[in-house]
Amino acid sequence: MASVSSVPIYVPEQKNSNMKNHEHKAPDDDLLPEYNLTALGQPVRGKYLARFQDGTNLTRLDPDVAKAFPTDEAVNTALRSLLKTTPVS
Repeated sequence: MASVSSVPIYVPEQKNSNMKNHEHKAPDDDLLPEYNLTALGQPVRGKYLARFQDGTNLTRLDPDVAKAFPTDEAVNTALRSLLKTTPVS
């Protein structure tokens, strides 16, 4: 004869989805609805360019010079040795 338990069996209620929800779709527009785009005004190209250039000292080298000085370290070394021989005004 088989023994039977008098304790009721608990079977958890099953849901239609598992923990990983693969059906999440990225929103087409990531801006929140409370953003007021009209208050931003029209975009201005190069608005901060002058401020950026004030803190930058870039010089474009001609191709023949760039071959002679392939790195910024090579350029700086050559210019420093030139500064030692030439007075700075």
